[in-house]
Amino acid sequence: MALIAGPTASGKSQLAVDLAQRLARDGRRGVIVNADSQQVYRELHILSARPSEGETQGIEHRLFGTWDGAQSCSAADWSAAARDTIREIHASGGVPILCGGTGLYLRTLLEGIAPVPEIDPDIRAAVRDLDQVRARAALEAEDPQAAARLAPADATRTARALEVIRSTGRTLAQWQAHKRGGIAKEVVLHPLVLLPDRGWLNARCDLRFERMLDTGAIAEVEALLARELDPGLPVMRAIGVREIAALIKGELSRAQAIAAGQLATRQYAKRQYTWFRNQPPADWVRADNKTIAKHDFFVSLFRAQG
Repeated sequence: MALIAGPTASGKSQLAVDLAQRLARDGRRGVIVNADSQQVYRELHILSARPSEGETQGIEHRLFGTWDGAQSCSAADWSAAARDTIREIHASGGVPILCGGTGLYLRTLLEGIAPVPEIDPDIRAAVRDLDQVRARAALEAEDPQAAARLAPADATRTARALEVIRSTGRTLAQWQAHKRGGIAKEVVLHPLVLLPDRGWLNARCDLRFERMLDTGAIAEVEALLARELDPGLPVMRAIGVREIAALIKGELSRAQAIAAGQLATRQYAKRQYTWFRNQPPADWVRADNKTIAKHDFFVSLFRAQG
């Protein structure tokens, strides 16, 4: 199984198509499987930069636009669907090509998920009512190992670690030591992480967002707003939705909306870049846009013949 990961606008989609076409010339069927948390939503075609029919170039793509935006697609939800999809592709003699920039999705698929029970609603509410200073102090007392791992300002993960130990009596690390459902041992993985030059990537992010406004992104957000979905849903918090919604409502000018959307896109890419630079295993190949055309990073895939 091939895996092509990296930040948004780094060229993953085209590289995945190129690889699938090369597999086809070798007499094998490559199927691209989405691993991007925004491209899973049906409503976010333009804003998520989901490949168009022309861009897929006849290559089969799976798990793109599969979820309705009214339903949140968690890492566990996506992982279960991806696991079944990958097994189906393998069973039919194909080669799955995972492609995306959502590190949590990929980690959950490969390593599995910790079997943490449902959190007691009262405990969750009590934890979420704490400000970060009090939550951090509580975590340092109740789960010092988690506190040592987490940045002092990381409110989301602080709350999660605190609610887990209070609700289950075990730390999150203890639960994570018993992950299940991962497929890492079932597959021979051929990974590539794209980490382009930052200036090149930022320029691509800026150009992409401006083009989105000219190719249907405004209509996409208008359709989302018309559905009156819960603003807390992931589809409503996707990069660009808030900025374009402000444009539609007259709260931002077009120039202001473009600037805000470009900034949000660059910030998102920066977070992805940092994650993929530091979190994947050291033996996962990293490549920048200057070397990608010069080396055959998937030669091992063709040697493996599977």
